[in-house]
Amino acid sequence: MRLVRRPRGDGGPPPRRDGAADRSRPRPLRGCRTFYGCRVSYFDAASAAPLHPVARQALLAALDEGWADPARLYREGRRARMLLDAAREATAEAVGCRPDELAFTSSGTRAVHTGIAGATAGRRRVGRHLIVSAVEHSSVLHSAEAFEAEGGAVTRVPVTRTGAVAVESYVDALRPDTALAALQSANHEVGTEQPVAAVAEACREAGAPLLVDAAQSLAWGVVEGPWSLLTGSAHKWGGPSGVGLLVVRKGVRFAAQGPVDERESGRAAGFENLPAIVAAAASLRAVRAEAAAEAARLRDLTARIRARVADVVPDVEVVGDPDRRLPGVVTFSCLYVDGEALLHELDRAGFSVSSGSSCTSSTLTPSHVLRAMGVLSEGNVRVSLPWGAAEEDVERFLAVLPGAVAGVRDKLGAPAPGAAAAPAADAPGEALVVDALGRRCPIPVIELAKVIGDVPVGGTVRVLSDDEAARLDIPAWCEMRGQEYLGEEPADRGAAYTVRRTS
Repeated sequence: MRLVRRPRGDGGPPPRRDGAADRSRPRPLRGCRTFYGCRVSYFDAASAAPLHPVARQALLAALDEGWADPARLYREGRRARMLLDAAREATAEAVGCRPDELAFTSSGTRAVHTGIAGATAGRRRVGRHLIVSAVEHSSVLHSAEAFEAEGGAVTRVPVTRTGAVAVESYVDALRPDTALAALQSANHEVGTEQPVAAVAEACREAGAPLLVDAAQSLAWGVVEGPWSLLTGSAHKWGGPSGVGLLVVRKGVRFAAQGPVDERESGRAAGFENLPAIVAAAASLRAVRAEAAAEAARLRDLTARIRARVADVVPDVEVVGDPDRRLPGVVTFSCLYVDGEALLHELDRAGFSVSSGSSCTSSTLTPSHVLRAMGVLSEGNVRVSLPWGAAEEDVERFLAVLPGAVAGVRDKLGAPAPGAAAAPAADAPGEALVVDALGRRCPIPVIELAKVIGDVPVGGTVRVLSDDEAARLDIPAWCEMRGQEYLGEEPADRGAAYTVRRTS
């Protein structure tokens, strides 16, 4: 598999500069490559989508035409300004806003930070209350923490086990002093879509603006509802990294924080990365043209993964809403599995996936999304398929996954899949204590599973653990195994988790 590229001067058609894909050229399969002769499939598009071919063409063209300062009046500056204005108009059309409501930022995270800070400052006279959901992207939650540290009040709305908020929860959270509410359009870890339109309507009736983090959904369509602010990030839809967007509707009180720059309506300081902005606009336009057909195709593939994973891998929990979800995202957690070890096994087999498991090297705490949902966190895998993901790669993934999971479980000495507790007829006595202090997930749960058969029905096991993931994974294990979770108590180190054997 290779990208065929015509050299300049060969008589072939020049690159299209109107944002449309050139269908006459061979198109590479995105998200697939070879490494030392091995086929490698990139299944982490929710983190960063591969650069769209149209973005590459637009980027190269803009490097030649858009290098000058668009604020200058000479010929090169005017040409750059035309490119910037055209990119803004194309992006605004795709988002569903006015061009003068949209500013380009250096990243989606910067757009979120600027949007929340500016909106809450602009409505300071109304009050100092912010509403966020418990599963927002870290950029939103970090902004909420900063707002709280400065004396503001923050309400964190809980979610259901599928990762969705209830509209009633936002309605209940709204107060007369609410300066801003924030809600993602779709969750970045489990793919669950949120009821943005209904929440936006409730916020409008209450007179509070709603900021929507639409980074994960803009590739698929406009965000419905009367929202007030919106953010996005180009590298999520196949544009280059380093380009974010912030939309502030007319009439929304907004006070930019920090030193004000004359560029981007004072909302994004510094010289615009014009070539990247042009490429971002072109790629958004291109993916939107393909969105309906590609969404249907990817939904079929992720539905296949959701169904087959539960069949081919024992003791697995598929998480997220089964219906209201992003087209290409599917997430599941495997009992008795070290998340980092599983990711390494899949990487060696040629699959690039991500994980919200607490065992991964980037964090020692479970994903805040999985924790808020109350689902199993250990052995967590997120598959997010890129545009053009091949059916054969999905089938190869489903063929490799059972062996990878079994191999990790075997190394950890996990119980046999689906093993039932041994029968016990003795009367309940004192609680059996399992000391798992100093041991990381999934060891505390594995040790619990090994000894549950040693206590009689009605007896209890106390697991001592200082691993943050135990607070989430032991209750999840009880639900999967039909045992009764009695709660946790503080211990000299960590906490004691008590489980009663019910069968």
